[in-house]
Amino acid sequence: MSERPSPHRPKAMTPGRMEAFTDGVVAIIITIMVLELKVPRDGSLAALSDAAPILLAYVLSFINVGLYWNNHHHLLHATDRVDGKVLWANLFLLFWLSLVPFVIRWLDESGFSPMATASYGVVLGMAAVGYTLLERAIIACNGRDSALADAIGSDLKGWASIAFYVVAVPAAFHARPVSLALYAAVVLLWLVPDRRIERALRA
Repeated sequence: MSERPSPHRPKAMTPGRMEAFTDGVVAIIITIMVLELKVPRDGSLAALSDAAPILLAYVLSFINVGLYWNNHHHLLHATDRVDGKVLWANLFLLFWLSLVPFVIRWLDESGFSPMATASYGVVLGMAAVGYTLLERAIIACNGRDSALADAIGSDLKGWASIAFYVVAVPAAFHARPVSLALYAAVVLLWLVPDRRIERALRA
């Protein structure tokens, strides 16, 4: 007779549970981001114009966080199992994303100072590193012959994003417009629909 499983035995972490946890954290991050926004000091167009830079930073950050959430969903959709390394890589990604509201507020209160602008790039760049680590951890857990491994391939977009941030962070101290343009370029790069995982799953 087979042994009946103990009701006290802990359940293994599943991709679904990790995705639900990540969804909750991302929702909180976005909520904090919008709460950090300051309303214009009065009802004039000039006051709204003064708030335009931080509004644009919020839009850029919202899209960035949204892109991570969207790609994270597709990533886990192609994942059969997770292990401890995957969980830590996911927490590493979420840690850096959770700092986005902080750097947005710093940009606002410092008037887009070079240090705040550079820190914004460090946070987003480390989030990009975290996402790449998460991909590699999931591939290692599920096997080099998994659908996800075939879909990701060499991940040129991921490495290009990290390279953009590596250039943009020091540029913030000498040419802030160039730095901000590179941050926007990363967003535009990922706004182009990426169907690699969907194609791999259909195949």
